[in-house]
Amino acid sequence: MHVRAFLDHSIRFSTLALCALGTLLALVWMALAGPGPWSTALMLLCAVLVGVGVYDLQQTRHAILRNYPILGHLRFALEFIRPEIRQYFIEGDVEAGEPFTRAQRSVVYQRAKGVPDVRPFGTKLDVGANGYEWINHSMQTTHIESHDFRIWIGGQPGVPREGVAPCTQPYNASVFNISAMSFGALSANAILALNLGARMDGFAHDTGEGGISRYHRQHGGDLIWEIGSGYFGCRNDDGSFSPERFARQAVDPQIKMIEIKISQGAKPGHGGMLPGAKVTPEIAAARGIPVGQDCVSPSAHSAFSTPIELMHFIARLRQLSGGKPVGFKLCIGHIWEWFAIVKAMLETDITPDYIVVDGAEGGTGAAPIEFADHMGAPVQEGLNLVSNTLIGVNLRHRIKIGAAGKVINSFDLARMFALGADWCNSGRGFMMALGCIQAQVCHTGHCPTGITTQDPLRERALVVADKATRVAQYHANTLHALKELLQAAGLMHPDQLYTHHIVRRIDATRVRLLSAMMPTMRFGAILNDLEHQHNVYRLYWPLADAHSFSLHPPTAEELAASPGIRPTIAGRPASAVQIAEELTRRRLPTPAPVSHLVPEQARTFHSSAVSPSQVPPEWTGSGSDLLAAAMQLQDEHAHDAQAHADDRRP
Repeated sequence: MHVRAFLDHSIRFSTLALCALGTLLALVWMALAGPGPWSTALMLLCAVLVGVGVYDLQQTRHAILRNYPILGHLRFALEFIRPEIRQYFIEGDVEAGEPFTRAQRSVVYQRAKGVPDVRPFGTKLDVGANGYEWINHSMQTTHIESHDFRIWIGGQPGVPREGVAPCTQPYNASVFNISAMSFGALSANAILALNLGARMDGFAHDTGEGGISRYHRQHGGDLIWEIGSGYFGCRNDDGSFSPERFARQAVDPQIKMIEIKISQGAKPGHGGMLPGAKVTPEIAAARGIPVGQDCVSPSAHSAFSTPIELMHFIARLRQLSGGKPVGFKLCIGHIWEWFAIVKAMLETDITPDYIVVDGAEGGTGAAPIEFADHMGAPVQEGLNLVSNTLIGVNLRHRIKIGAAGKVINSFDLARMFALGADWCNSGRGFMMALGCIQAQVCHTGHCPTGITTQDPLRERALVVADKATRVAQYHANTLHALKELLQAAGLMHPDQLYTHHIVRRIDATRVRLLSAMMPTMRFGAILNDLEHQHNVYRLYWPLADAHSFSLHPPTAEELAASPGIRPTIAGRPASAVQIAEELTRRRLPTPAPVSHLVPEQARTFHSSAVSPSQVPPEWTGSGSDLLAAAMQLQDEHAHDAQAHADDRRP
């Protein structure tokens, strides 16, 4: 035991001891032979390492450095480069990537660069694995002229619109568009390249909730203006929604649609956050926030608080924008809240022109790990629920559905269309088209490719003209691949894809059509035959209230009219009444908090707001006046720099 303890201590402090010995030997060398470059360099190196080792022994933050001075730093160095080592040398082509596999990334790079994306020697996927999916092909193939598949959003020209305050300027949209990513989260050059690429191949670019910057406008590509809870670009000085500022921007012909962001898949219910490292003077002036501080959007809107109010807000935005399509984006959470929105549509006869279902797989926004991993419904379940609900209340023909969540290649598109989507959005796919290498440092401002940074030196690495072409080519080549899939399946347009076309393996010997696993509801079934529908609808539809997002226990009249929602004798399967009782059960008193520690993560999101929907009072102003202020700041900075340079000249 004594020998083992001696060896253990020897290993722990051996590096420090060797460095001390090296310093001593270097000093002896210098004393005997005189100072020379090699002896001096050796002495300085060893002396610095000895100093590091002594500091390691004294510091209190890292136990491993106290036990393994100098040597312990090797562990942190290896941990720092671990993602790159795994990505470049260890990770396989089709094994689970983080979050995209090498094969997925490669196909984006190939299509963006316009190089061949064919693969020799067959698939690398395990076709016998559970969950493997394929599209059934046809012996009667078709021929499609163009890859440019398009849909009308907001109604079709010449066809009478239904409902109250309908859209009067429908948008002819591509079936594949750029997801919401704000200027600030992305660099100016990234926004310029995305928008120019969108213009080159005729598809839409979602602005993200950060508002419309001058970089969005420069190339004139079609814009979908996303409005989040911070109302950037259309807010009063107190942070509330400003109809006047909204109307001034919304009537711009470049803006094709308006999108209300209720929640996003990356962090539903959490609000948005722009890290302080990315808040430059220009962004700060445009958003009305301090330079260098994190910008937090509230987790709920202040312009509406009930489903009915949401519908009226949609109608108001449509009127203020001159009749443009207005919709909303959400990640499905509490099912009764979604049902409450649908009931509000039925009660007011106001419907959004479109709904974007954002899956929990979404990831362009930095999020706490628990939100990224375990909050919100994946796009498959959310999309299926939204589509079936609208079918079940006879509103599907009035509302287009977009889907977003790890959509990268043409099969991803085809699968979303089969599940009920009319079009798809992609964020990270287009980021990879710009050159993203999945370094996953987006939130730090140190993006190695200049995409998610506000550092001018890093940003200049992204050449707009080159990357815009790649964005356009990725879009065109992905839709070309979709065209080839449709031709092989005997179809002419993505709107002909259904769950009947997709097959999934469920074990080694059995497969199922998606239509058998995720059946489509009959038209009007929720309104006319609720008792015989899936438990999701039978149990939760009665709990939804068009006048509140809160749970609504069934009344006596509703119980009498719908026997299927009455309590069961055994308690299983559950009934709507039982679910309401469980979810509205009165909470018992809990002890008062005793901790006075303020978590470091909480400091990041600190503001003077006192409720999720209240906008912090220090957020003041937005729009063109603040953009002008930002430009003035830049001009003043350039003038000062020039004056300083002139003073230094002889």
